[in-house]
Amino acid sequence: MTVHLLPRPAELRELDAPGYRLDAASTIAGPEALRGEAQWLQTALRAATALPLREGPAEAGAGIVLALAPELGAEAYRLTVSAAGIRIAAGDAAGAFCAAQTVLQLLPPAIYRSAPVPGVDWSLPAVEIADAPRFGWRGAMLDVARHFLPKREVLRFVDLLAVHRLNVLHLHLTDDQGWRVEIARYPRLTEIGSWRRESQLGAGPDATFDGRPHGGFYTQDDLREIVAYAAARHIDVVPEIDVPGHSQAAIAAYPELGVTGEQLEVFTRWGINANVLNMEESTVRFYLDVFDELMEIFPSRFVGVGGDECPKELWESDPRTRELMAERGLASGEELQTWFIRRLDAHISARGRRLFGWDEVLEGELAPDATIASWRGTRGAVTAARRGHDVVLCPDDQAYLDYRQSDSPDEPIPVAIVLTVEDVYAFDPVLPELTPDEQKHVLGGQANVWTEHMDSPRTVDYFAFPRLAALAEALWTPGPKDVEDFLVRLGHHLGRLDALGVEYRAAEGPRPWQRRPGVAGRPSTREERQAYMEAVTANIAD
Repeated sequence: MTVHLLPRPAELRELDAPGYRLDAASTIAGPEALRGEAQWLQTALRAATALPLREGPAEAGAGIVLALAPELGAEAYRLTVSAAGIRIAAGDAAGAFCAAQTVLQLLPPAIYRSAPVPGVDWSLPAVEIADAPRFGWRGAMLDVARHFLPKREVLRFVDLLAVHRLNVLHLHLTDDQGWRVEIARYPRLTEIGSWRRESQLGAGPDATFDGRPHGGFYTQDDLREIVAYAAARHIDVVPEIDVPGHSQAAIAAYPELGVTGEQLEVFTRWGINANVLNMEESTVRFYLDVFDELMEIFPSRFVGVGGDECPKELWESDPRTRELMAERGLASGEELQTWFIRRLDAHISARGRRLFGWDEVLEGELAPDATIASWRGTRGAVTAARRGHDVVLCPDDQAYLDYRQSDSPDEPIPVAIVLTVEDVYAFDPVLPELTPDEQKHVLGGQANVWTEHMDSPRTVDYFAFPRLAALAEALWTPGPKDVEDFLVRLGHHLGRLDALGVEYRAAEGPRPWQRRPGVAGRPSTREERQAYMEAVTANIAD
């Protein structure tokens, strides 16, 4: 095989015939419905080739021709390359965009350069490809709360998702350590909540602090630009405001949101934090206002409410909270959290949107349209599907890209279990415990890029790639897995990542500048992690 595509298409046939060479006479054509995709491909090809690649009518024998074929289905396409040119038939505009990405991969890796590359033969091999995604939700969660990424870096990350046919960007916008979204009605959320005085360096009891202020936030216009940029690449941006735990940045800005009313600072440590929101009616109204503004910025059907890792000790020891629980007929902190999440759920549902929450929200009853992100293994996914909820799988032992990539002491800030490229490639959202009807509730999966230990875009590159490429194939490609074949194709794909400027982790380990000697970590074994997850998910079993 001479064609090394990633993700691997559903069907690929290499033809023993001449392929097509892009030259100054090449043109591109397509219907008005695919004009955006044709223009995107035109721009992508021009950058490195410096070829004019003008628009031309299809009947005049354009080199590249796009056409709609709705019978193929969503995101599906057929691609044929011959001496006569490149022909794309797509089920919809998203399918045409996926086909355009495949066209780029059929060219030399230099096609990804952002400036003209002279002396390259811009030829594509003769092939016939029929392709469609295995799952509709193929995503990545990017945590911009722990370490802020400037808008330009988020746009770059969107482009990298598009290269890999990923179609959901889940933005984790708030946490204890920072509030990153402008809310006009509550300006102190960003005036105060977007900056912390320093950050924890490393993990575990030997962790230290860097002594450097860190912060930043996105204006509403910034976020609208990100949404539009992603939409042009057929990527849905799902926002998340994490409540009622992971909320100290908001409490620092508005102390009346806290249980004690004390003035707190934006949290500087990582991990689970005891300072949670109080459950006053005024707090509910505050967050309904926040979500109203959020839904004006983000058109996605899905709206993230977090709901994870919320300690209940402050509620259970606070006289006012116990009084509220008694008034509402609630017997425990778990029931109180459910009450709060259901208030948000009702409001979001009334706006025609769907609540998206981590699997802890299954500890109570939700609206039927609520969607669950199952991260503590797959127990949450099974429970959610059996209750009739849609689910996105992101189990930490297969999809958490902040986890260490080997047990070598050279790994920067080694935390949790070892999660290799091969481990991520083995990820499969199909759950044997579910019936065929229950399995229909599995929308797909996503990787989670938590950034406690990623204080720069190049560090995000190191942790995310090439493991994110492995997850992309697991979610796109049907049929049996072949890890050896995947690794061969990945070797070729790394040349594309090089051309894109991605500072990925090499198979032999971190490069010297990617190491962080002397920084404490918190490694664990798979057995320890499994035992912990079984304990913390026991209360969401069927």
